Amino acid sequence: MSAELELRHARVRYGPLEALHGVSLAAAHPGVTVLLGRNGSGRTTVLRALAGTVPLSGGAVVWRGEDVTRLAAHDRARRGIAFVPDRQAVFGSLTVAENLELAEPHGEFDGALDAYPELRPLLGRRAGTLSGGEQRMLALSRALLSHARVVLVDEPGQGMSAAVAARTYALLSVLPATVVLAEQRLPPPLRHSPAHRPVVVHELQRGAVVFSGEAGELPAPDGRATPGARRPGSSASCPR
Repeated sequence: MSAELELRHARVRYGPLEALHGVSLAAAHPGVTVLLGRNGSGRTTVLRALAGTVPLSGGAVVWRGEDVTRLAAHDRARRGIAFVPDRQAVFGSLTVAENLELAEPHGEFDGALDAYPELRPLLGRRAGTLSGGEQRMLALSRALLSHARVVLVDEPGQGMSAAVAARTYALLSVLPATVVLAEQRLPPPLRHSPAHRPVVVHELQRGAVVFSGEAGELPAPDGRATPGARRPGSSASCPR
């Protein structure tokens, strides 16, 4: 697996505050990359930088070997990057069906509705009246229908029941795409991944990467790193 999407020494500022301090990381195709960190760690900002919804103050975004740092978010979306933010990920004034039609104008929703059958009886409902978990299912369904090459999702299981969240992570783990997730903690379904398609983890603290490795190499609860874990600066930032 090769690097599909990269940040190279990326810096992002919100006014006088710098949210990312020269972050470098890569995501493989196909594969799952998880950005771990508490609120304020910079994980959401990394997603936004990759999607193009926040500008870099330094560094670069590289997609399939091309510098796309100055490419607008809507142009990245047209080329195949789907971004599901943690908030306002659906159009509340549109119905569920109308939201899905934005990704699949021919109304062929079966792929998404097979993944989330809970949405079938809600097709005529306005998206703004759905629960938080139902809105997450709808937003993810739009991403599935778009057949995006890159899927960026901020906390996909937010608001979902445990069963639906587990189904979601199982679905994302086998997508034929580059999947980048932002999470506070590593979801249990992603901790043990198949050897041919390992889940790569980048942990962020205060806008910097403090750990990079495969999910099974995460530091133990006592803080000691598991042998084989890669630290920032290692040349191996993609799956082996």
